Amino acid sequence: MTRWTPTAEGRRDWLRLARTENVGAVTFEQLIRRFGDATAALSALPELAARGGRTAPLKTPTVAEAEREIAKGEALGAKLLVNREAAFPRLLAHVDAPPPLIWVRGDERLLARRTVAIVGARVASAAGQRFARTLAGQLGQAGYVVVSGLARGIDAAAHEGSLPTGTAAVLGGGIDDVYPPENEGLYARIAADGCVVSESPVGHKAQARDFPRRNRLISGLSLGVVVVEAEMRSGSLITARLAGEQGREVFAVPGSPLDPRAAGANDLIRQGATLCAEADDVLRVLDSLRGLEEPEREFKGKATEPSARMVENVAALLTEAPVSRDELARAAGISTAELSAALVELSLAGRAEFLPGGMISRG
Repeated sequence: MTRWTPTAEGRRDWLRLARTENVGAVTFEQLIRRFGDATAALSALPELAARGGRTAPLKTPTVAEAEREIAKGEALGAKLLVNREAAFPRLLAHVDAPPPLIWVRGDERLLARRTVAIVGARVASAAGQRFARTLAGQLGQAGYVVVSGLARGIDAAAHEGSLPTGTAAVLGGGIDDVYPPENEGLYARIAADGCVVSESPVGHKAQARDFPRRNRLISGLSLGVVVVEAEMRSGSLITARLAGEQGREVFAVPGSPLDPRAAGANDLIRQGATLCAEADDVLRVLDSLRGLEEPEREFKGKATEPSARMVENVAALLTEAPVSRDELARAAGISTAELSAALVELSLAGRAEFLPGGMISRG
């Protein structure tokens, strides 16, 4: 994978493009592949959005607004890491459509080590919290950095157990948004001795829609995810599903069928997740992995300019029902490269939406 040492202006424009309206991870990746850098992509945005059918200007942060966010983050002692620079976590760069950037507060070197996530119920049992704390400590002693989401319950216990050996907390809000408030002390200890990670703008207060993206970061940063106590409608199961989609290992701690908090983990085991009764169950699997290869992504590929007719043909094929890229390309009778170029223009116009698992629907 091509590595890049960004200039101050390049980092600022990378942030501006990432924060632009209708530019998600997939659209951002396609724009960088097409134009080579964020500065060139920003210049092309108005024309691309208009070609996709948008009439109002896209909301893009000004230079001053981007510089203010960078200054606020740096004032907290945080660093802005952009995808494709050497310090960006290798595992996270490997996921399909990786996040364009992350804020990191603390020891960023922890993200370059072997990592494993431990997640679970917020309203966790005392036994579940004890298991998570012990498991995290044992995995840490074995050389792994433990990643979790700073939530109450299992997440907090996992961080507590791994603080002495290395832990990373992934936030839904900005790098300065401590949630829940009772974990403020834990946050401070992790920022001092571990690592805090966020994809959101500095100062952003976490909302419900931010947590699925947070969960994608947790799994993306990790070789595997261990679920300790999770009800059937749990965010931890979303993290496990995302881990599977990203090609990561999934582990689940079994529990009593009489406890609703065990239902999600037990169901994961039924679906093929590795049963975790002790740290060795995780270590046997993760220690056997050779590591993920660097993604083969070049900065700039061959530019594809879809015709206006092609863009409208693709738009006409979209509905609220998600469809795969391959199926959409076949229906449109065009190559995947042409489809990607057309979808970028439609997504910028708000007429197409990229969904998890490579699916697309009408925007």
